[in-house]
Amino acid sequence: MNGRHKAIAAAFKLMAATRADRWSRGFTQGAGMILTLHHVRPQMARGFAPNALLEITPEFLDEALSLIKAEGYDIVSLDEAILRLRQPKRGRFFVALTFDDGYRDNVEHAWPVLAKHGVPWTLFVTPGFADRTARLWWLELEEAIRALPRLDIALSDGPFAARTETDAEKNRAFDRLYWRLRKGPEAVLLSAISELTARAGIDPAALVERECLPWETLRALSGAPGVTIGAHTLTHPMLAKHDAETARREIAESKARLEAELAIPIRHFAYPVGDPGSAGPREFALAQDAGFVSAVTTRPGHLFPDHVSHFHALPRVSLNGLHQNETALRALLAGLPFWLRNRGSSLDVG
Repeated sequence: MNGRHKAIAAAFKLMAATRADRWSRGFTQGAGMILTLHHVRPQMARGFAPNALLEITPEFLDEALSLIKAEGYDIVSLDEAILRLRQPKRGRFFVALTFDDGYRDNVEHAWPVLAKHGVPWTLFVTPGFADRTARLWWLELEEAIRALPRLDIALSDGPFAARTETDAEKNRAFDRLYWRLRKGPEAVLLSAISELTARAGIDPAALVERECLPWETLRALSGAPGVTIGAHTLTHPMLAKHDAETARREIAESKARLEAELAIPIRHFAYPVGDPGSAGPREFALAQDAGFVSAVTTRPGHLFPDHVSHFHALPRVSLNGLHQNETALRALLAGLPFWLRNRGSSLDVG
């Protein structure tokens, strides 16, 4: 856990110690919230795990759902969440569960817990992952750094070099290189990571095969009670880094492809990465033009009545793997962290 996440954990503890996660609800809590999840799988002991924030354990998912229910909150489908915004039920805070990318562990480890609690959930699928043609580049970077004792690579903005012999060195190198690549063009990011995976002898397609659901499972899943399938672009690009036609095609054709493969209507969309550098007003308009009922970002926040006019720029709250505890969850449910971050504003759609 880096300094930023240590500070976040300390803030959650302070909110609990002062009971701010309870007395603040009257002015910080919205009508509901949409949770973002990725992996759900048993905890693995490893010192170098830079993507650990993207995974929670089945046990914590069970605890989280139990707590949400114990608080008297409703766990609803994404369709019901949209309806609740249009037709509010006063005093009935709701939570919708969404899982991004289409990972195997969502079926193997998350679904049994979700079924135990009888709650609906949405899976946002990238067809390129089901095809084994798109890239889990953040996982490729992790596996390459895990395998290599040193990084030395030429980038468009200058060379990057780092020792990666120990777990601590690997964590530092990943953090530095990841954010440096994220700031630039996606083509540079993908090229640089391809060079590293080639040096490390890693097969990107094999990683996708290992991690992501195949079409046959997705077809079976699409007819299951309580399961909603949504679109997550064709190949998982950071849309705002691309020209308008590429972004339009990635959004619209992901809907068409999923509808053709699964024979169901696809009503909801999630922007890959989903932060302001990956999805903004242009992408919000494109998702609406493509015919989606809603589209979700990763901009953190609760849902408020004002979001009725912004169904294609909805915030979500990450169930972060670095903060798997009741203290953190209670703070997220209260909405206080987002009220402070957004300076009291209920909307972040610019």
